[in-house]
Amino acid sequence: MGKRQQHKPNNEEMYGQLAGAIGGLAIVFGILAAIKDKLGLSWPATLVLVVGVLVALGYAAWWIRTRVKALWGREAQPVAALKQEASTVLEGAEAPQRAVHAALTAALSRAGAIGKDEVILDDDVTIEQLDVGTLYSFLLPASRTSEDVGAKLGPVASMFGVTRLHLKLETSRKSERHVRLLVLKEPPFTRPFSPPTRQEIAAFSGVPLGHDVTGELVGVPTFDKASLLVGGMTQTGKTTLVNGLITCLLIGYGDFDLYLLDGKLCGLTEFQKIAVRYEASDDPAVLESLLDELISLVDGRYEKMQEAKRNRQPAPVFKPVIFIIDEAADFYVDDGSKESQETVRRNEDKSRKLVSKSLESGISTVMMTQRPSNDAIPVKVRDQFLYRMCLYVAAKGTAKVALGDSYFETVAPIHPALLDANIKGQAVLFAGGTSTLIRGFWFRDEFIWQVVDEALARREKAIPESPLKRAIELMRSNGAEFMLTAELAPALGITETEPAEAGKRLKELLGVPSDRTAKGRGYKLADLATAAMSAS
Repeated sequence: MGKRQQHKPNNEEMYGQLAGAIGGLAIVFGILAAIKDKLGLSWPATLVLVVGVLVALGYAAWWIRTRVKALWGREAQPVAALKQEASTVLEGAEAPQRAVHAALTAALSRAGAIGKDEVILDDDVTIEQLDVGTLYSFLLPASRTSEDVGAKLGPVASMFGVTRLHLKLETSRKSERHVRLLVLKEPPFTRPFSPPTRQEIAAFSGVPLGHDVTGELVGVPTFDKASLLVGGMTQTGKTTLVNGLITCLLIGYGDFDLYLLDGKLCGLTEFQKIAVRYEASDDPAVLESLLDELISLVDGRYEKMQEAKRNRQPAPVFKPVIFIIDEAADFYVDDGSKESQETVRRNEDKSRKLVSKSLESGISTVMMTQRPSNDAIPVKVRDQFLYRMCLYVAAKGTAKVALGDSYFETVAPIHPALLDANIKGQAVLFAGGTSTLIRGFWFRDEFIWQVVDEALARREKAIPESPLKRAIELMRSNGAEFMLTAELAPALGITETEPAEAGKRLKELLGVPSDRTAKGRGYKLADLATAAMSAS
């Protein structure tokens, strides 16, 4: 490849450039001289002025160039970018003010249920005037839930100028922020509500236990797979409350077997006729006898359930059994003897087994005590109860025995010590994680007797024809509560003349052992009726 020829300037080009430079300098000096003469300045001042003017003109040219460039660039922005800019401007503008509900905001804020900088908006509040008080329905700020209000119901009540018992909190299944708060005009149950009618009891979804503070019926969904522990000091209305419970069960719960242990000796006497087994005693040995009978029933039912599963058959349906113990604490106290101590120990184990293991087989327990102290009912027995109820007690520790150790950590707990001890049957019902203030029903004795007689007639009608049923009808027709074997055997067609042999034949026919009294050996009507109902 050939070498590239380098360009060399000739002499004429050099002379031309030099001449141009000399001419330019001459012009500049001429201009400067003219400015000097015109303004009458010295040469240094003239140079400074000219340099300053040139710098100013250069800055002006730069400023105009950048502004023109920015203008053209802004006009070229995409539409989406302009919309984003407009959105940013709108977000920075002040939002329109919404009205604040001053009363609720002040009450909840000062009570600590909402923050000091949070408010309840007036648009989110509905107020309804009821006969018993004022119902507020409102929406909490986004950072709050109904639990915040439930934990501060005491201070909230103070802000409204009432007590904790004047407030009823309802939560929503749809929103944690939605709250309904009822503020009563006067202390709860100041005016008693009328007991429910048969139709109201039958129509209730579940088992009613009493009225709530508004007069509505309240209770538990079912006693299937659930048991109830009731505690409260003496003369607070436990027995009246449980009498109302049994009456409601007889009206609306359907066919069931009732076992009663009346530790008060006369508290449950009205229901003796309808009970499969009724015992009026405070002897721990009597409790053990009932526990043995019911545990045996549980074991038999579980065997049938296992057999059905093995044979791939539908699970058997059992008649519900409800075992009610009044003054239960008395059955877990020994008299100091070794034998009594051993009986109490066995009762603890058997009670725990019955309450915890029997629910799947349809056997429920209702246990009441007027001494809800730590040692009244063993912990291993208390812990098995799903439903809890506590009437008036004097101390928080006593309430925990009845309602559970963690009760006061639940949402909106009600302290039973706040209850009015003079209002009988007033209690805190804790079921399904919710606390409800209720007052048990008070039914007239005549109404209870009528319900019991009707239930007894229904059950006897359902008893199949048998020698046992004929014996019951015979004794009732004669108005006899007891009949000697020598009289009953011939009436049922037994022709044996030998008393011992006749008694043996009668026992086989009835399936019930005879009883010896001062009149002689024979049969009690109550025992025959119990046997018939148990077998039906």
